[in-house]
Amino acid sequence: MKLIKYILLICFTLNLISCKEKVKNNHLKTEVDSKKDNFTDLSIYNLPSNWTNQDNKVIQLKELKGDVLVMVMVYTTCKVACPRLVADMRTIESKITKKENQNVKYILVSIDPKTDTPEKLKEFAIENKLTDNHWMLLRGTENDTREFAGVLAVNYKKISPMDFSHSNIISVFNQEGELTFQKEGLGINIDGTVDKIKELVNPKK
Repeated sequence: MKLIKYILLICFTLNLISCKEKVKNNHLKTEVDSKKDNFTDLSIYNLPSNWTNQDNKVIQLKELKGDVLVMVMVYTTCKVACPRLVADMRTIESKITKKENQNVKYILVSIDPKTDTPEKLKEFAIENKLTDNHWMLLRGTENDTREFAGVLAVNYKKISPMDFSHSNIISVFNQEGELTFQKEGLGINIDGTVDKIKELVNPKK
């Protein structure tokens, strides 16, 4: 009888130690996860919104951490401003070396998520030769799109069933998701934008 009690006591003690270790490990895991997502107050990676890309994959913006982001807001049925914005983005891309572009994402965010399904975004990407891995087209909910436009200081308004008036702004974010540079206009000098991207990709040691 004493032997049984002794064995039970040992089992209870070992189980208690095991539980303490599990609690400790879970606590450490929580701390690591917290540090991993420890973005600054100015980072767009704090936004919890979900986005769908041209390959119908759902992502969160924080998954882009570590790359320089070059962003514009467009819509695929636009016939005037958006094609010129896309042309400006492609000119910027051409000024960045192939090696540098491995650390850059060129992102087009739709202001018309109702029309711009993943299939539409894919067609648009193919038509405009935005098919390299560093190009990404995104759509979200109308609320998330409006919120993100506020972050970029982009104003847009529906003026007909198929048309929007909107700001034409190219924005550059650093590897932590912080806005570092903006340029407004169409067909403008892109040297400042290119210089900022290169500066972020090649920081001075």
